Amino acid sequence: MRISALCLSAIAAMSLVDSGLFASADVVEKNNIRGLKKSKKGLKKAKKDGKKGETGSDSMMFSTVGPPDGDNICEGKKVEIPNVQCVIDQINQTGEQAGANVTVGYVGGLETTAEPITVPYYQKGLCPVNVHWHLGTEHLSVGEYDENGSGPTEIAHRRKLAGKARQGFQCNLYDEDVDMFTDHYDWQYCTDMEVGQTYEVHWPHSTIGACGTLNQYQSPFYDGVFCHSELLTADTVINENVGVQAQIFTIVNDEDYYYPDLMRGMIVDGDFGADVAKYTGSTTGTSRNNEICSGYTPITWQVDRKCHLVSASTFDKMCADMLSQRDDMSIDVYPHGSRELVADHLAANNLNL
Repeated sequence: MRISALCLSAIAAMSLVDSGLFASADVVEKNNIRGLKKSKKGLKKAKKDGKKGETGSDSMMFSTVGPPDGDNICEGKKVEIPNVQCVIDQINQTGEQAGANVTVGYVGGLETTAEPITVPYYQKGLCPVNVHWHLGTEHLSVGEYDENGSGPTEIAHRRKLAGKARQGFQCNLYDEDVDMFTDHYDWQYCTDMEVGQTYEVHWPHSTIGACGTLNQYQSPFYDGVFCHSELLTADTVINENVGVQAQIFTIVNDEDYYYPDLMRGMIVDGDFGADVAKYTGSTTGTSRNNEICSGYTPITWQVDRKCHLVSASTFDKMCADMLSQRDDMSIDVYPHGSRELVADHLAANNLNL
């Protein structure tokens, strides 16, 4: 499928300037990793011995020292494509939307000729250019993360009263009678986070990001995605060059669930990343719903259908990594609101099983 006229006009204008894709973060030094492993072993031993700490909370310290100052070639490279009214006089005004129902067997009602990338993104030359996450889930996977999920409500309720993040669906893993779902964690780098809560993590990828450089990871992610937009042409198939990975986690305070490098993409290990839905959609976020749609479409989505447990320190380490990037990623170290589930008539009929 060729890029839509709306997208093409914006990108054509943009390609007269410099451009770039989604943003992300950089590598931690070997000494920091060795120190981290030692801390992790020590923390596990303290828990095993019942010596958790006088405050009843655990935290871990990570480096946020970034690289030397330099030119961020991706800054301001976002291609501006406005939101549009989804349907006028029963005619869709834009392409397929996300996040959709990714339950096995689901078929959306919007016919499309776009085809999602069905292999790991790196095999097609895409690199991650950002990481961010949403409160609850934007996608729906019945029996895994859906309207029957549960979790602590303190932060979600407070943010709703403040007119902030909208909470999406939740996983079905939370158990208030199990300590790891309720034990307090002293967050050092992420903000507005909560143990026991469900979050959907997104890793935007692009073929025209500043891949393999200090400018690879960007906030907002659009700067990373369109970093080298001068490489786009009228023949560029966007859904073959821009994609997002999504994986859903419930946070626990237990270092047995620690993963050290969440910033770099979906965890693929055992059940992690084993059942992935692929389809074409759009960018998400609470500025879009089933009346106002995103113009950034079609792009590929690869979404893990399962819920997974991960430690609070995993997220805190990711936030520390984000804060150590050349670009300022501080706008993404807290959970964003979740877009409401995309209606059937706006969801593509190409969900790849």
